[in-house]
Amino acid sequence: MPEIITHFIDGARTAPGGGRTQPVTNPATGAQTESVALADADETARAVASARAAQPGWAAQTPLARARVMFRYKELIERHRDELAELIARQHGKLLADARGEVTRGLEVVEFACGAPHLLKGEYSPQVGTGVDSFAMRQPLGVCAGITPFNFPAMVPMWMFPVALVCGNTFVLKPSERDPAAPMFLAELMMAAGAPAGVLNVVNGDKAAVDTLLTHPDVQAVSFVGSTPIAQYIYSTGSAHGKRVQALGGAKNHAIVMPDADMAQAADALLGGAYGSAGERCMSVSAVVTVGEAGDRFMETFAPKVRNLRVGPCDDPDADMGPLITAEHLAKVRNYVEVGVDEGAELVVDGRDLRLQGYESGNFLGGCLFDRVTSDMRIYKEEIFGPVLSVLRADSFEEALGLVNTHPYGNGTAIFTRDGDAARTFGSRVEAGMVGINVPIPVPMAFHSFGGWKQSAFGDHGAHGPEGVHFYTRLKTVTQRWPTGVREGAAFVMPTMG
Repeated sequence: MPEIITHFIDGARTAPGGGRTQPVTNPATGAQTESVALADADETARAVASARAAQPGWAAQTPLARARVMFRYKELIERHRDELAELIARQHGKLLADARGEVTRGLEVVEFACGAPHLLKGEYSPQVGTGVDSFAMRQPLGVCAGITPFNFPAMVPMWMFPVALVCGNTFVLKPSERDPAAPMFLAELMMAAGAPAGVLNVVNGDKAAVDTLLTHPDVQAVSFVGSTPIAQYIYSTGSAHGKRVQALGGAKNHAIVMPDADMAQAADALLGGAYGSAGERCMSVSAVVTVGEAGDRFMETFAPKVRNLRVGPCDDPDADMGPLITAEHLAKVRNYVEVGVDEGAELVVDGRDLRLQGYESGNFLGGCLFDRVTSDMRIYKEEIFGPVLSVLRADSFEEALGLVNTHPYGNGTAIFTRDGDAARTFGSRVEAGMVGINVPIPVPMAFHSFGGWKQSAFGDHGAHGPEGVHFYTRLKTVTQRWPTGVREGAAFVMPTMG
């Protein structure tokens, strides 16, 4: 019988029960490696209860004490970096080197959280009125929840719970049931770092667990990363139940290539930006808009690189990308390629015939490249989430910018140019949350904040960085006066300070 990955509640893994389970497979072989338990409403509520019981004592600890737990957590993640990467790669399918990079980007948020004493400083204004002082402080919300996607099983959870915890909250994580091993290990490391039982809980599950977190009265805030339809559901349902919600959705990230761009540099950058992790990134480049004469020159440089992409299992040191997460997702992406052909796009590189000896049942797809895609095609309008890149042709910078700005998604975007005026204009006028100038995947560092625009994000706050601190805390302002012995009597007019 395959191992059953259960839940992590009140500081320990739960025992296997008789409830529902789901297979966990190796994307390179298609074979089942484990099963994952799917929490029902009662199990999820038990995790919430554990977090609620732990929260007052955790919040009462000083910011410095909570930060010291994060410092120890940082050291443990560094010590177990390779083990975490192997868990990610084995269940997700991404290359080991890519998985190590994921751990590093998550670790950066842990490092940011180590600065809790600085992050939680308030403001103080003496003598705002005669004998009156005013100060503001940020205080924790209580129990927070995170619902995270399969494509970054370690990084995205680490974008959430370290910031929530150092602010004095406790946390219930509902990771993807497709690759649950890494989040469970992250929770165990948090206990080893000295966090009290109940501070971080993990429930594996599906919609039953999600809906419990969205409606439970003790959950004060919900963070989500995933597709736009689910993000809309998370935002509307959570908000309707009085919760603070940040829901990051899908993307169709554009890159504009100007005629003056360094074509070799742009081609290399966009090759990794489009096909890294088999395109299963919310910040993957999935549409390239070439301007004027850049179109033919870019395709001449880029298409041979796509044909030469090396595809293999996660532990192949020579591979450029691995398999897709499941056979169902592979079929979905292959169908999009067929749709593009039917719509009249020019399929310059067709990766559908890829076969790997010894991995015939794996979820592998070679790089696919479309040229002369138009804005009315489904392959342009919809998020594919696979190794499929669409190239559009524009006659001018303004036309290219218009394509980016009129698309319903606005997660990330980039421009490749040597022209400072074009770059500055693009950065100022483009309607997207994250912008790269000769950088294909402009994911901000942990001390900035991650977040898209339009249908790519719902809610007022982005992830991690200063936005994360503001999301996981609420503002309280105190105005105080100490008795001086002078009695002025009751006042019945609007109080003013002066």
